[in-house]
Amino acid sequence: MTDFLQMIETINADIYERLKLAVEIGKWPDGQRLTQEQKELCLQALITWEAKNLPIDARIGYMGEQHCKSKAKTIPNLLLHS
Repeated sequence: MTDFLQMIETINADIYERLKLAVEIGKWPDGQRLTQEQKELCLQALITWEAKNLPIDARIGYMGEQHCKSKAKTIPNLLLHS
């Protein structure tokens, strides 16, 4: 785990963007496809780097203040009408 954290410390914004693009398109810049293991490791690196360097609302997967649309509707209680 120490090696992984040390590697995260070497990631700069350019490397971060390259890793992010590789995961998004599933390929390295040379066109070679990422293996499943490479995708997983890249995502772990991206998430860890973001936790140290980006505000929460700029991180992968941030959803914000979203609410389920069904909660906005009032649903009648059918048991009261029987």
